[in-house]
Amino acid sequence: MGLENFRDELAATACALAAAGKGLLAADESTGTVGKRFAAIGVENSEEHRRAYRSLLATAPGLEEHISGVILYEETLFQDSVDADGQPGPPILALFQERGIVPGIKVDQGVEPLPGGLPGESWCTGLKGLQERAARYYARGARFAKWRAVLKISPEGAPSELCVRENAWGLARYARTVQEEGLVPIVEPEILMDGDHDIETTAAVQEWVLRTVYQALAHNGVFLEGTLLKPSMTLPGMDCSTPPSPDLVAEFTLRTLERTVPVSVPAILFLSGGLSEEEASVYLNGINRAISPAPWHLGFSYGRALQQSCLKHWAGHDLAAGQQALLARARANGQAAQGFYVAGSEPSDGSPLFEANYSY
Repeated sequence: MGLENFRDELAATACALAAAGKGLLAADESTGTVGKRFAAIGVENSEEHRRAYRSLLATAPGLEEHISGVILYEETLFQDSVDADGQPGPPILALFQERGIVPGIKVDQGVEPLPGGLPGESWCTGLKGLQERAARYYARGARFAKWRAVLKISPEGAPSELCVRENAWGLARYARTVQEEGLVPIVEPEILMDGDHDIETTAAVQEWVLRTVYQALAHNGVFLEGTLLKPSMTLPGMDCSTPPSPDLVAEFTLRTLERTVPVSVPAILFLSGGLSEEEASVYLNGINRAISPAPWHLGFSYGRALQQSCLKHWAGHDLAAGQQALLARARANGQAAQGFYVAGSEPSDGSPLFEANYSY
């Protein structure tokens, strides 16, 4: 149909996802990544268990009070649910839709080494056939999409000019392509936390990356009012000797965004990027406390930082305990998205979630 036919719908979807006090549940882990999560709790990585776990997410009571959208993996988008007694139910997608939670879909096909780049640099694949896949996902009921580009900071000089430009262009081509089929693109240029660099270094690199991304989006005629940005918070490397305070993270993150992100973008939904559940909430809270009103909705799009406790309490069989843990972190982040989360007021697993060179 083309972008012009979807402009009003794209803007409306983006605004729905940018609802005050809400964010996204990123449940788009690949089958392999879910297997790692299940292995940690002693659960077999079978379709039956994946269906049961994603049904748990879709039926958590009151989830819609804090979650505006859910990012799904392709298997889940086309999968039917199962109830607490193991009986088949409606499509998992429909369970989210019934509660006003907008379903979305991960459309990138993972990262590969970047030819000509520095060691460890990557580019994101999945543009071939994307328009046809996007049309199929829209027909199924998805209304937004996600594409994750990955950049790293290293002593060898990464990210290189080639890496920044290649990933920015890939994000822009993806964004324009899915908008043509009615899906709001989440633009995700993640800067990994690996390394011992300071927060000033991260800020300089992130400004460069975001400027380049928005230049590429402009070149491709992307409709910004129908997009969302999913960036890393501006943080030092995980091995930096001095952990940052929430106030410092807020200062550098907001400065970076104010210098680079157009106000026509409805929402900035931060990724957790290896932060613990509690850290992800506390830093988000600090960012929202530091600016009011902000030119964008400052929310969250968390995967591990919403699901770690949930997985451990579920452990393959305890539906109620898993849902209770999920709702606790959803409440925490809903409050943090408004700047009034009290640290430690909601239960948390507390364990670190950082994984070097994280991929899924």
